[in-house]
Amino acid sequence: MKIQSIETFTNEFVCFTRVTTDSGETGWGQVAPYYADITAEVVHRQVAPYALGEDALNIDHLMDIIPDREHKFPGSYLRRAMGGLDTALFDLRGKLEGKPVCELLGGTTGKVRAYGSSMKRDITAQDEADRLKRHQDERGFTAFKFRIGAECGRDQDEWPGRTEEIVPLMRKSFGDDTALLVDANSCYSPAKAIEVGRFLEANGISHYEEPCPYWHYDQTKQVTDALDIDVTGGEQDCSLVDWKRMIDEKVVDIIQPDICYLGGMMRTMKVAQMAHEAGIPCTPHAANLSLVTLFTMHLLRAIPNAGKYLEFSIEEEDYYPWQYDLFVKSPFDIVDGNAIVTDAPGWGVEVNPEWLAKSTYKISSLEG
Repeated sequence: MKIQSIETFTNEFVCFTRVTTDSGETGWGQVAPYYADITAEVVHRQVAPYALGEDALNIDHLMDIIPDREHKFPGSYLRRAMGGLDTALFDLRGKLEGKPVCELLGGTTGKVRAYGSSMKRDITAQDEADRLKRHQDERGFTAFKFRIGAECGRDQDEWPGRTEEIVPLMRKSFGDDTALLVDANSCYSPAKAIEVGRFLEANGISHYEEPCPYWHYDQTKQVTDALDIDVTGGEQDCSLVDWKRMIDEKVVDIIQPDICYLGGMMRTMKVAQMAHEAGIPCTPHAANLSLVTLFTMHLLRAIPNAGKYLEFSIEEEDYYPWQYDLFVKSPFDIVDGNAIVTDAPGWGVEVNPEWLAKSTYKISSLEG
């Protein structure tokens, strides 16, 4: 069964992919969000030439050969584009076999505990606590993540005193049965990160994400070694070589690959397996309600070292207006704090035809 065509349907934020075989089977996937229209062009220029005419079921082979053929381009855009092919091929295979993707990976369907993930910093501590409490009352979340510091903030807070205010307020606002996680988004130098980490420990925070500039593994490791709190990271990393180093050196306590940034399910499974062999849990990054969260739900039902929860964005139309009306029926219902992986074949979701009709379309095919 050969790959006959690869199509992209894109706007600036989201790009869906569709793969069709020479026997007419199809599968849907997605590249990483953000500047997705640029990634769509990479799909056609640097992924499709090596995939067309190849075996649609030999996903591992394709994910190996494309980086080799494009070895001068080791960075993020190529991996984002590869993920669009990989995830479409997994959907295709699932439909062929009548199985959800998690079962193709050796897992099972069922519940996935979710944490409500806030993306906002331009919000007061009290307003953030109030809105997280509302989401807990409405959807039953038993864990939340909120933001501290400033994104790549060079030791500066979003505004003076915000972190010192929001951390104890969150702990006071929620009972001990609610886990609290924070994300510093590469804010701190090692010394400052350790100082903040001890403050987090004193306030019962259990997860400290990306304390230092993520590309400085040595800085992050200093923080990991100094603290008892789980230090986490890895969402931006897309090189398997870098992942091996991060895992071998135990740079973090918990890894957080992003399936779409890393290049799809096959590559993420390899990273999760490396971490499993090192005794490190995997709690992937999934920061919006495009297909990346659905991919992550299936992954967590399949890997042996799945972390405690699924990242589930609580942001709405004011923050992510583009994540609405993507699907005929949303796969993202949260019941009693859990997402559900169903037994529908493939990803079990249908892209909204009205959204597709408004998108920018391009096809690469064996016919040229």
